Amino acid sequence: MSKLTFPSHPLLLGFDQLERLVERTARTGADGYPPFNIEVTGKNSFRITLALAGFREQDLSITVEKRQLMVRGQQQDDGKDDRVFLHRGIAARQFQRVFALAEGVDVAQACLENGLLHIDLSRQEPEDSVQTITINRA
Repeated sequence: MSKLTFPSHPLLLGFDQLERLVERTARTGADGYPPFNIEVTGKNSFRITLALAGFREQDLSITVEKRQLMVRGQQQDDGKDDRVFLHRGIAARQFQRVFALAEGVDVAQACLENGLLHIDLSRQEPEDSVQTITINRA
């Protein structure tokens, strides 16, 4: 007797990408920096908020590729190497945070205010449709 995994169940056709998505998400979600919130802002809208103290707009890039929202940050050296820190608790490191987007979810806008990067997402309602398939003679 063979054991069936979720994506290989015979009644779930075309869901093989789901297993790859779960594996990819598990690999990228291990790092806790930068901290973020995800909130529902409306019936079909969401907001991702990342805490990015010390980052400027030019230090950040936001891209969507293959249904993945990628936020990258790299602070530029501002030439102030003469500073001496007694304690350095504000992270000044590069990061990459990836969020998997479902079909129909798009980035509406992004804004940086008071050290918080807000990325607003909207989801398109799928249209209900009925498709009639004709049966051809063999």
